[in-house]
Amino acid sequence: MSRLLEGRKINLRIAEKEDISLIAKLWNDAEYFGEYQGLMAVSKVKLERVMLDETVFFLIEKMDGSKIGHINCWKRGRMMEIGFALLPSERGKGYGTEAIQLMVDYLFLSKDVVRIQAATDTRNIASQKAMERAGFLKEGIMRKENYARGKYRDTCLYSVIREDWKEPKILTRT
Repeated sequence: MSRLLEGRKINLRIAEKEDISLIAKLWNDAEYFGEYQGLMAVSKVKLERVMLDETVFFLIEKMDGSKIGHINCWKRGRMMEIGFALLPSERGKGYGTEAIQLMVDYLFLSKDVVRIQAATDTRNIASQKAMERAGFLKEGIMRKENYARGKYRDTCLYSVIREDWKEPKILTRT
């Protein structure tokens, strides 16, 4: 059984080898990442290599077990970076905020990291609000940091540091 992080409305489950087909299907769907992310043409073989590297993938599941997105993290020195996406039909329901909170709690409880950061397109207001509700602070704008859909885009950089986090906000059980 995969490791499960239990929340209030969703759970995070570590993605396993049998989940690669689903993740590849999502990543190859232009609607999944939406207008703010570049198109991700990725094979199952490449995705498996990425998942076995320093990246940890969690599937975001509703309490009934339906898979509605993913959140992943990777190490950068003494900090972690996270990224996430939800199915278009599941956006705007608080699931992204809860997934971020669960991930932050998990990382600060289980890893020796001082900082967790995430970046999003400056136009992606929903993602920015989710990060802010999860305790992240906006640090600034990285100009032309991302290339998506034929254009260079500016990106907002957000972070939360261990001293500001202090204690779990939502994680109920690991």
